[in-house]
This record gives sequence, C-alpha cells and structure tokens, in this order.
Amino acid sequence: MSKETYAPWDTTEILKNDKIIVEYLQAALEENDPAFFVKAVGNVARAKGMTQVAHNGRVGRQNLYKALSGKRDLRVSTLMKVLDSLGIQLAVVPIPHKDTEADGLALEPAEPACTRV
Repeated sequence: MSKETYAPWDTTEILKNDKIIVEYLQAALEENDPAFFVKAVGNVARAKGMTQVAHNGRVGRQNLYKALSGKRDLRVSTLMKVLDSLGIQLAVVPIPHKDTEADGLALEPAEPACTRV
C-alpha cells in the first residue's frame, strides 16, 4: 500500500481578486477569534506582497511578519495601517440579538464587515 503525499496548502494561492479577499476576511471575522482574523489578514498581505504592504502601510516588514503571525496581540493602529494598505476597511455594525428584538429594537440586517475601498 503506497502513501499519498500532498503539497502543503497555501491560502495565498486563492486570494487572487478583491471579491475573494473580502469574502475571505468576512468569513475570518465571523469566527470571532482575533488571532484567526489577524492570520487571515496576514495571508492576504502575503498574497499581495508583504514588502509592498509594509511599504504602503509604513510598517517595518519584519514587524509586519511578527504582527500578522496571530501569535501576539496586534495593535489596532497597525491593523488599520495594514488594512488601509490592502485597500480594505472594517465596518462596525450591530449584532442582532433576541433581547433587542423583544424590546422593540429590531436591528437592520448587518452590512458586510469588510469592504473594498
């Protein structure tokens, strides 16, 4: 019986256009895990070219690799610089809860959390 070998999966291979990138980051945000989202942003940055993202975001390349590893807390200011460099912005929307609906405060459907600027 032979063992099959598989090449390691590289997420950056699928991050080829803006629509896919936005959908990917939206899905990562839905996990509600900051480290997971930061790693997803890191994957997008690698797909776009880490050197260019670092330059556009005015962040040191080595610091960018560390910041987007998902192993440490990322400063909001760094995240905003990186997202801006990628042409992405986050949007804040209310989370619909049953409690608010019961109080007559039904919320509008949420807009996408990530949008291309």
